[in-house]
Amino acid sequence: MRVAVYARVSTTRQAQAQGIEQQLDRLRAAARERGWELEDQHVYRDDGYSGARIGRPGLDRLRDHAALAELDVVLVTAPDRLARNYVHQVLLIDELAARGCQVEFLDRPMSADPHDQLLLQIRGAVAEYERTLITERMRRGRQARLRAGTLLPWTTAPFGYRLDPDRPRRADAVRVDPGEAALVAQLFDWYLEPQGTVYRLARRLTDLGVPTPRGGPRWNVASVRGILRNPSYAGRAVSNRTQVAPARGRKSAMLPAGPGVSHAPRPEEDWITVPVPAIVSEEAFAQVQAKLDANQQTAARNTRHEYLLRALISCGACRLTCGVRQTAPGSATTSAAGAPTRCASPRASAARPATSPPGSWTSWSGPTRVPW
Repeated sequence: MRVAVYARVSTTRQAQAQGIEQQLDRLRAAARERGWELEDQHVYRDDGYSGARIGRPGLDRLRDHAALAELDVVLVTAPDRLARNYVHQVLLIDELAARGCQVEFLDRPMSADPHDQLLLQIRGAVAEYERTLITERMRRGRQARLRAGTLLPWTTAPFGYRLDPDRPRRADAVRVDPGEAALVAQLFDWYLEPQGTVYRLARRLTDLGVPTPRGGPRWNVASVRGILRNPSYAGRAVSNRTQVAPARGRKSAMLPAGPGVSHAPRPEEDWITVPVPAIVSEEAFAQVQAKLDANQQTAARNTRHEYLLRALISCGACRLTCGVRQTAPGSATTSAAGAPTRCASPRASAARPATSPPGSWTSWSGPTRVPW
């Protein structure tokens, strides 16, 4: 009998507490009681992987070996160790059975009897409910600690801060790195100068040879803007700023809204603020935010305003949306999002009428906003 065992724990804390070793000891003992010889290569384990995910390294290796007809039976302590989701349980059991590999549970032995199959379904639903309940309790406990100011919302410290390696999530253990903090304060001062822009700051840091937060040689606009927008530098580590929402955006008026979920901003009163050491003053931070907002509104690339036929026009060749860019006061230009690169493709050129060369767009002068 070619036997395998599978064990899983959900968190690294459980793995460090030898929870998975206890499962493996039970499984090895059960194999010996049945007179089966267990090879080390057929011991599959997943340390710190949630049962809600079906993609796990140990489970994937088990499925791969079963697909090669190398196994006859798999021992698991309980159904929720195999998967927390009932659909995943059924999928895995049926997949392994189709490869000639049976799954046996030590705590809840099952058979082909209809009553046992019904009991497996009920237990799978209970395990899924338990996982949801545990997740909700952990979320509420985490929010309570955030509101109390004892838990950091960071998993990685922002540029200019250092975490205590023994207490990485303790808010009272955060300290400021003097060298990086001086650079952050200098960035805020530079940006408040009359000619200060995010692009000029990025180019200035690169010319000075200052390494990026990741240790790279070249700064980009996104990195600089992320520092200037981060309220942590004013002494406020903010969490709970977004929430999961159904995806509503679309690439073009001619294409439907894509499936899946997105993240929408929460009202500011729902934000949770944890105090941390400040690097810049609240006044300086507010001035930088006001300048960033003003520059964003007047930027030529900004199309987030109401104008004639907004979100209603798409390119006839590449089918991407046609947006409006302000080129001069009182005039605007419309072009496809991929023009001219996307519209110059052979497929787009074949679909475009002969009178419209690849990469072309239409311009007009006049008001760029709908008058009503």
